[in-house]
Amino acid sequence: MRRFALVVGLIAVAVGAGRMARPDLVGAEVAAPAPATTEETRKILHLLSRATYGPRPGDVARVQAIGVRAWLEQQLDPRRLDDPVVAKEVATLTSLTLPIDAMLKEYPRPARDVREKVASGQMTRQQAMEAYPPQKRPYRIVAELQAAKAVRAVSSERQLEEVMVDFWFNHFNVNAPKGVVKWYLTAYERDAIRPHALGRFRDLVRATSRHPAMLFYLDNYLSVRPDFTMPFGPQRGKKMGLNENYARELMELHTLGVDGGYTQQDVTEVARAFTGWGIERPQADGRFVFRGQVHDRGEKLVLGQRIPAGGGQDDGERVMDILVRHPSTARFVAAKLVRRFVADDAPASLVDRVATTYLRTDGDVKAMLRTILTAEEFYANAAYRAKIKRPFEFVVSAVRALDGTVDARGGVALARAAGAIGEKLYECEPPTGYPDRAEAWVNPGALLARMNFGLALASRRLDGVRVDVGALVPPGDREQPAMVMDRLLARVLPGEPAAATRQVLLAQLDDPQIVRKTPDDRGPADTDVATLLALVIGSPDFQRR
Repeated sequence: MRRFALVVGLIAVAVGAGRMARPDLVGAEVAAPAPATTEETRKILHLLSRATYGPRPGDVARVQAIGVRAWLEQQLDPRRLDDPVVAKEVATLTSLTLPIDAMLKEYPRPARDVREKVASGQMTRQQAMEAYPPQKRPYRIVAELQAAKAVRAVSSERQLEEVMVDFWFNHFNVNAPKGVVKWYLTAYERDAIRPHALGRFRDLVRATSRHPAMLFYLDNYLSVRPDFTMPFGPQRGKKMGLNENYARELMELHTLGVDGGYTQQDVTEVARAFTGWGIERPQADGRFVFRGQVHDRGEKLVLGQRIPAGGGQDDGERVMDILVRHPSTARFVAAKLVRRFVADDAPASLVDRVATTYLRTDGDVKAMLRTILTAEEFYANAAYRAKIKRPFEFVVSAVRALDGTVDARGGVALARAAGAIGEKLYECEPPTGYPDRAEAWVNPGALLARMNFGLALASRRLDGVRVDVGALVPPGDREQPAMVMDRLLARVLPGEPAAATRQVLLAQLDDPQIVRKTPDDRGPADTDVATLLALVIGSPDFQRR
């Protein structure tokens, strides 16, 4: 019962923290950081909590040694940072380097006759699976990509790049379970997202618009001019037409934003511009192709700008130029970046400056990040631990806080843990991607799942994830539960926990399950370090970044 009360107490504090309104990030009245944390240390911890997947032991000292600005410039130029641990681990994931056509060949879908036999009952699912060895099954594609993502998030020296790859993938979301997208997914992140994560926004829009993963996910490969009649194949003689899915999401989610000033007529005109953008043999080649015979060659009018007739593939390119240079796009992208790095309620003053940077630099992502990560609003008291970690951020930051390591198996384990808490990597169905606001992630069920993860991690029950819990507390200190808790808080929550969190934890230090003794025992305590560590990881403060 006492353990239940402790969990309820921590959840109550966390839910309350997640509901706190922080509309004004400059001059907001919040509790000052504890005296034990210097202003310089607090500043560095805050930067590390936002520009990385959480600080590792020793990271603060490393940043202090070279200075905040120099560290930031290193992160903005990731190719200059060696990453040997990641290189070694991801080298074991052979699918990461395959082009789409090889992916389709190496990890084939079950043959049609096999699927038909399973459907008719002539063959069991088990028999069908036995016909395809595990190492060749399509599920491995997503599993290896998830493993690589987790390994990079935990171990990479190029932390800001990994944060931005995640950000942009979420911004230009595609869903692995839809059709053939899973076979395209690895190339999508590798070729369309990662090379441009710290580049220019225009390049991200162009790379994603042409990629088969996006063309299939938002059905643009099916979009043809309204008067087109299929001349061959099973659909011969059928009248085809526009599909507006990509056009709408391109404006609403990728560029202008829902209030960006476009109309339904603009959606139709943009869809016309992208007719003919398709996929060559989706289940064999899986590469971009422009089919001029199904393109709408007529004149288009997009946001008041005329696109002359006869432009062909260039019509779509012209549309992208119009959209990425629009002031609404600058403000929409700026607001999303500020929300990610500063606060759920993005301060308007900083959004304005980042939007100005976007327009001045033609959408230079590095320049926008410099504007954000050096801003007064970024370092304001109200921004400190103001963001709730998404599940993936939470599980990775826990491993990093304990100076843990992961191999490919551990990467899969962390991906599964994030999925159990509510964030299935690469499997977000709506094109909006996963939300970046506290209310989506703060609820009693999710917080209990986070605490359960903490216990699994502390108890070393995650295959391929290695943390040395024994090294956190010397054996002699385990006789003093309060000292154990202080050591764990110093490791997991550098910068001091909130008073409410400390009070809830302190009140439980005479719990027999934690001190491992009964009221009749006269000997010293033998603190259950793993259980207490799990509670610290599950505490409200650790849910924030």
